[in-house]
Amino acid sequence: MKKTWRTGALAVAAIGALALSSCGFSGDKGGDSASGSGGGSGESVALTMLIPTYSDGTKGLWEKTISAFEAKNPNIKITLEVQSWENIEGVLSNKIQSKQAPDIYNGGAISSFAEAGQLAKAEEITSPETLANFTDSFSENEKVAGTQYGLPLIASDRALFYNKALMKEAGVTDVPKTWDELLEASKKIKDKTGNPGYGMPLGKEEAQAEAAMWILGAGGSLGDEQNITIENDQTKDAFAQMKKMMDAGVTQSNPGSTQRTPMMSGFVQGKMGFVYALPPTAADIKKQNPKLDYGIAQPATKDGKPVTLGVADRLASFSQDQAKKDAVKKFMDFFFADDQYLAFVKGENFLPTTKSGATAMGSDEALKPFIDLLPSSKFYPTTNPAWSDTDAAFKALLGKLEKSSAEDIAKEIQAKADAAS
Repeated sequence: MKKTWRTGALAVAAIGALALSSCGFSGDKGGDSASGSGGGSGESVALTMLIPTYSDGTKGLWEKTISAFEAKNPNIKITLEVQSWENIEGVLSNKIQSKQAPDIYNGGAISSFAEAGQLAKAEEITSPETLANFTDSFSENEKVAGTQYGLPLIASDRALFYNKALMKEAGVTDVPKTWDELLEASKKIKDKTGNPGYGMPLGKEEAQAEAAMWILGAGGSLGDEQNITIENDQTKDAFAQMKKMMDAGVTQSNPGSTQRTPMMSGFVQGKMGFVYALPPTAADIKKQNPKLDYGIAQPATKDGKPVTLGVADRLASFSQDQAKKDAVKKFMDFFFADDQYLAFVKGENFLPTTKSGATAMGSDEALKPFIDLLPSSKFYPTTNPAWSDTDAAFKALLGKLEKSSAEDIAKEIQAKADAAS
């Protein structure tokens, strides 16, 4: 029997609601009833935690949280493992195969693991008070066949970062809103300054995100909980425009093998005209190159109408042992309490997924460009069990767009999605 999967589009309304947080949320403090105290007695429990790197500060933020938690719960020890986004899915797969799946996992799509019965239910790894503090639609987006497994960790979206100094040097006066304008502006920057006009990372680190920005910009989508839709006119238009940018020579060298993280360093250092990036990029600029003259605007699209790719990552647990589930619950309640959680969210420059967190951060002006885009956010169809394989197909195949046709790449990715359905 075919199962019914909830669509990731439910998260769009939830993220949009963050922009109205100052008047819409209750301000409850999740986790007060289970702050992590009282863990000093009982049998010792060892937990493993696998997380990706969002920024240079990710590891330090988690280490600080874990240290504070262990101080209140000396019988619980957490071993932290940090991987790049490029490697984390492969590492997770190997751990599952060797029966060493992490007790706490921070990552992307989890529906296939839920379907296989490998995940603990959300109600097993957090208290009712903490669970109720998540914005409702985010919680809905974490449900598979009606059961919630993931705990929404962070929310964000992508915007167009632009280098004002390079634009001025190249004689570009207006920030591009359409594909044609972006291509023309990128050409001028490349011709006049010698720097890449646009950064296009098609390596396996985040090829799916770059593709999604262009597909959404063409008026398309990646599918929903029942169908993955890649091979269509909108995707072909998007891939054709991406190829046009590469063929025009306005991107960095070898875009097909470029990973996002090193490419972003080029923009931060002032050596690139335009890139799509998340809020943490602003923090990286402030830390690494505070004199950079840059701005943030809506993504360029085919028709100029704003749309963006939203991000909603989660924490989940592969724990099956009851003692470990209880220990994970203590950690989750400790982490999602405002004092710990908001320090993490602000440290990574993301948006919160909790009601109380949204209330606390709703007036942050630094997040305004991204908050303004939230109502137009679209999401990966992560509740479709075929999305994991589709995501992998983007990462493995999109780099070939540099030398292959838009039609062929769309067809190959769709074939991988169909095979997983």
